[in-house]
Amino acid sequence: MAANYDVVIVGGGIAGLSLASALAGQCSVALVEAEQTLAYHTSSRSARQLIPSYGPAVVQELTVRTLELMAARDAALPVPVLEPRSFMLVGDEATVKAEASGHMHPITHAEALELCPALNPGSFTAAGLDTGSFACNAPVLLDDHRQRAESGGVDIITGARVHSAQRLGSGWQLGAGLEGFQSAVVVNAAGAWADELAVLSGVEKLGLQPFRRTAAIVDVERPLAQGTPMVCAADDTYYFRREGEQVLISPSETVPSGPEDAQPRSGDVEELVARLNSITSLGIRSVAKAWTGLRTEAADGVPVVGFDAEAPGFFWLAGQGGYGFQTSSAIAELAAAEILDYASGTSPASRTPRELAAARWSIRR
Repeated sequence: MAANYDVVIVGGGIAGLSLASALAGQCSVALVEAEQTLAYHTSSRSARQLIPSYGPAVVQELTVRTLELMAARDAALPVPVLEPRSFMLVGDEATVKAEASGHMHPITHAEALELCPALNPGSFTAAGLDTGSFACNAPVLLDDHRQRAESGGVDIITGARVHSAQRLGSGWQLGAGLEGFQSAVVVNAAGAWADELAVLSGVEKLGLQPFRRTAAIVDVERPLAQGTPMVCAADDTYYFRREGEQVLISPSETVPSGPEDAQPRSGDVEELVARLNSITSLGIRSVAKAWTGLRTEAADGVPVVGFDAEAPGFFWLAGQGGYGFQTSSAIAELAAAEILDYASGTSPASRTPRELAAARWSIRR
């Protein structure tokens, strides 16, 4: 016997969890996750930085709104999610100017070195600074969403990979693990597996592409001082930031991948260590741990949010790329409003900016 819900969310990362907490108490919701633990893939492998100057205009607007929502929520939490941490872009004049946005202001070479003395003076000629950027305590945020969802009646089922999905009558029927589900709405928050879930559901895929992104925690001879900005190369070839007495580093690679439990490749971290030791005074001694996540993107680099144009009740919450955490609360707010409108028979067309709407892809099919 299949369990009946208004909404079934497929995917227990930041996208699915934030939507579950936004819908909690307003309709009946089940969240199903293929892995045994929530946020196993990309959501547990992020840089944990929310950057208003990062991404296209619509993403920056969502980031500002997400920061507002998180800051309001922080007042009720014993441990805050947000902690101020500036974001600094370094490189040559032309590249920094091309990558900087309205949320970032130019700073002098001397000011950049004062903010991060570990940088070798000859390694860059220009810099920009985003002082509205924040560190994100991802485990606290994820757990808060989980608690809010469960206290609002959301059923969370892990170890339940979706193996069948079809539209029946006015709703959907899913098989996940050993369970069966019926719902009016299916939310595709499956991350790197979003297109696979679409195909399984008889919905045309959108051509979402996962890309590898590796990071590592390293031991250093000279730790970064508290308050040091996160530093990113304007040509997107590395970033690093303080992690206590250690440093988090990344080669910022964007290598196409299939949906998988991504793992670091030999040489990626070692090459970055050698480079950072040549352009900084960090003195990286050893790698404490390394990991790789998948950033899944649509062809235009903008998240896909909304009901499929041709499959009633199939809601896309995918393609967040590297903007997952920093847009999560704002996107959940929009998505929840659309889904509740749909359930009440109200047209949701005005809820989501058209740059995000899943329906934007219908003309390309």
